[in-house]
Amino acid sequence: MSLRVRIRDGAGPPSRQLHDQIAAAIDRGALLPEDRLPPVRRLAEDLGLAPNTVASAYRALEDDGLLVGRGRAGTFVAEGGARTPDPEARLGEAAERFFRRAEQLGFGRDEALRILRRS
Repeated sequence: MSLRVRIRDGAGPPSRQLHDQIAAAIDRGALLPEDRLPPVRRLAEDLGLAPNTVASAYRALEDDGLLVGRGRAGTFVAEGGARTPDPEARLGEAAERFFRRAEQLGFGRDEALRILRRS
């Protein structure tokens, strides 16, 4: 999971900036379904924000259907959360999940493709 957020002075309320940047990361596939987001307190500390600011952004993203909170397990990108209905983009998301899983199992992309083709 790759979450890169930058809060800038004068660019609007920090919770809105955080909301918009996370939503954009989901839409472009940088965050995929089932990716776990950092805990509220840790992200707040990393960004120099109040925990309530991060919690507010997470709640708004949950209301938008982009995130799902699972109590102590954490906050995750919702399945089908991307707002882009483009089938090619969806397939790209699935491919990215496949390659991430292959990497977790110790396979490189070329080897994973070879195995996929053989299947």
